[in-house]
This record gives sequence, structure tokens and C-alpha cells, in this order.
Amino acid sequence: MSHHSVVSKLARHYDRLAEHYDSAMDRFEGWLLGDWRAWAAAQAHGRTLEIAIGTGRTLLFYPEGVAVLGVELSAGMLQYARQRARGRQLPVLLVRADAQALPIRNESIDVVVSILSLCTIPDHRQALAEAYRVLRPGGRLVLVEHVRSPHRAIATVQHLIDPLSIRFACDHLTREPLELVPQCGFRVVEIQRRRLGIIERVLAEKPL
Repeated sequence: MSHHSVVSKLARHYDRLAEHYDSAMDRFEGWLLGDWRAWAAAQAHGRTLEIAIGTGRTLLFYPEGVAVLGVELSAGMLQYARQRARGRQLPVLLVRADAQALPIRNESIDVVVSILSLCTIPDHRQALAEAYRVLRPGGRLVLVEHVRSPHRAIATVQHLIDPLSIRFACDHLTREPLELVPQCGFRVVEIQRRRLGIIERVLAEKPL
């Protein structure tokens, strides 16, 4: 399948989910993420890019003084993100775009945020490379992602159901984006895991 076909399939998938996405996330996000979405938003300053912003759930948490640029493949998801943006006294620009090919100038962003997105972006290495490209030297990369558990039994289950998850939910359960972060040039500053190791948060920097 061509890159364009894969991206189009992903956009259609989230267009179908958009109407019920927030109600589904409301049921389990508190257990899964706890306060980590708020933590991710608190790392933001200046011009902040959130890739795969979805329905804009993080917009509720960004502090004053931040200018948010959100990119999202799904027009349906962006419709809900725009509703959330109207409720915030922040400059917010929402754009339908691919995180693997950002329409953004080199070294023009202060912070890149990704929350539960690298599991669905087809080429997550390319998304991280794009984040590196658009970040200014000294800029921050903030990740909150679900990953492969370090516990063998849980990881085994993840591997078993991963093909079905990819096929029907466009969701990769066994990815380890942390392995790619330094390969793309970032310096890792902080790592934490929770929920039996399946949720990971990473703070990294683009070296000066």
C-alpha cells in the first residue's frame, strides 16, 4: 500500500471515530494517563506544536502565553478541536496536515508535544525527524505514549493482539518511540513509566 493510501486510510478511520472519540476517552483516560496530559501541556512555552492533536483535549491545559499550532489528519477530529479552541483565551491555529511532512519552517517551533499519537502515525520515525527539523536548537520534545511493557507476560499479550489492533484500530501496541528519540538527534532529559510500563512519558531536547 502506498504512503498516500495509508495516510488516507488513517484519516478516514479517525473521521469515523470523531463523533464518539471524546466519550470513549473520558471513560479510561483518567486511569491510563492520570495527570500526564496536564504535565505535557505544562512543558509548553512560546510557539508550541501538538502533532495529531485529535479533538484538542490538551487545549484545556496549555498555560497562558503559549501559542498553539495543532496539526491533525482527520477533518472530523479537527471539527471538535476547533470547538475546544474557541473556549480558550489562547492563540490557537489548527491545520489539517500530516505529522510525517509538516508544513512548517525549519527551527521555528519552541516545543513539540505528542500525546498518544506515535502509536498511530504510520512512520513514527519520520514524525520524530520532522519534530527535530522544526524545533529550534534548545527546543523541547514532549511525549506521552503507550508502549511495549517491560513485563514479559503483558508484552506477550501485546504482541499477540498487535496485528488485530493495527488492522482494525490503526494502533501499534508494541512500538518503543524512546529507542528512536536519540537516533533522531534529541537528548533525553526525563523518562517515566506507569500502568505496568505500558504508558511512558519522555522529555527531550534538541541540542544547542
